[in-house]
Amino acid sequence: MLLTPCPPAPRARRWSLRRLKAVALIASAVGLVAASAPAAPLGVGDRLFPYLGNPGYDVASYDLSFAYPGTNREPLRAVTTIDAWTTTSLDRVNLDFAHGQVESVDVDGEPATFTSAGEDLVVTPETPRPEGSWMRITVRHTSDPVSAEGRDGGWLRTADGLAMANQADAAHLVFPCNDHPSDKAMFTIRVTAPEGYTAVANGLAAGVERTGRAMTWTYRTRHPMATELAQVSIGRSTVLSRVGPHSLPVRDVVPAKDRAALEPWLKKTPDQIAWMEGKVGPYPFETYGLLMAKADTGFELETQTLSLFERDLFTEGGYPEWYVDSIMVHELAHQWFGDSVSPRTWSDLWLNEGHATWYEALYAEEKADQSLDARMKDAYRSSDRWRAAGGPPAAPEAPEPGQKIGIFRPNVYDGAALVLYALRQEIGRPAFEQLERLWVSGHQDAVATTEDFVRLASQVSGRDLGVFLQPWLYGEKTPPMPGHPDWKSSAPQRADAE
Repeated sequence: MLLTPCPPAPRARRWSLRRLKAVALIASAVGLVAASAPAAPLGVGDRLFPYLGNPGYDVASYDLSFAYPGTNREPLRAVTTIDAWTTTSLDRVNLDFAHGQVESVDVDGEPATFTSAGEDLVVTPETPRPEGSWMRITVRHTSDPVSAEGRDGGWLRTADGLAMANQADAAHLVFPCNDHPSDKAMFTIRVTAPEGYTAVANGLAAGVERTGRAMTWTYRTRHPMATELAQVSIGRSTVLSRVGPHSLPVRDVVPAKDRAALEPWLKKTPDQIAWMEGKVGPYPFETYGLLMAKADTGFELETQTLSLFERDLFTEGGYPEWYVDSIMVHELAHQWFGDSVSPRTWSDLWLNEGHATWYEALYAEEKADQSLDARMKDAYRSSDRWRAAGGPPAAPEAPEPGQKIGIFRPNVYDGAALVLYALRQEIGRPAFEQLERLWVSGHQDAVATTEDFVRLASQVSGRDLGVFLQPWLYGEKTPPMPGHPDWKSSAPQRADAE
């Protein structure tokens, strides 16, 4: 995600039939006791979002079906099917879901009871599921595009339809899921809409069918994806196709009437992909493109393979061309940093935003003579204020309840890019560039932590960098910048901290 500023699959375990029966008997006995306890919301223990995600299972795939009624003010009818492996014995399964009506739930084809607890949908199958077993959960529900009171995110209503903006904790306002980036999965997405609308989603098109006066579009991902990166566009749109590096299919989704005005921007994408590949290696997914939404969001978003942009960023003027170009590269860079390599916890957000900001700034330097050193010096000057207001880059402060964008502060953007600049100053450009390539190739389609990054940086440099990076990542004060002893950081004022 980039806030728009002013210009300027787990391996299955093998089980013997005897062991499966034994575990099932034990689980049934435990379930009799546990089932008497009231349903409660669970979480995976994320420091910033304690009740996000759920323990006890690992999702392998989602199959999402949405039926759009022709207006973005009424709920969509939806079916969500989740295939998952249990990682412990379960008599109940908690799913994150908080903004829709549940009609029925099946587990492995059998009706299951369900109730709500906090922002969880708590499902009780007829038979407990033993550890290491495969389960399929099917939820028939509605998906409400009208925002929940006090919440932002989920469905984004556009001038002619809908899009999604699920970062960081809002996918479960759209569909039942294990809504945490540590549990990535494959997606199949089907959208049915009246004639005259076009639907596009993450991944590649897998078919279009007509039923009466409605069309159904199907899309499938070829790589696992975090729930917060899911994207569905429904609107009176045009899909533009072009070819990127290595015959990569590039498709953009734009309001039909804005096609000509947006084409000069969209045709830049293949060269931007090639530039990023020159920095960090092959593009990690099956396709890429831009979704231009006619909506006032205040941000751009790196939804996987189909980045979300405000149309007005490109059509209203007021921004220099180099600046808009760099914002395009910011969201493109996220396809490597944040999408392919996802954060294990939301405290690792700096790895997403810091890297995207880094390549945004580097692109502006190389393509438009916008000095990276000058930008980093300005960031250094503000860094202590950012740390006081939002925490250090790798330990950001929690957002206010319901305000997901509260964690997207300057400390995880330019403040985190400043950490990367300091690291490059410390270990040298060749080692830093090697580190970047190894990071995205070694963790492709997976999740990673700040500790993983520090460990790899130490391996590449040939020395322990933990002592050097600790204050940069976690300190209240910004350490001295290697090679720039004259750089100073302004002391935070009380108003900054507040």
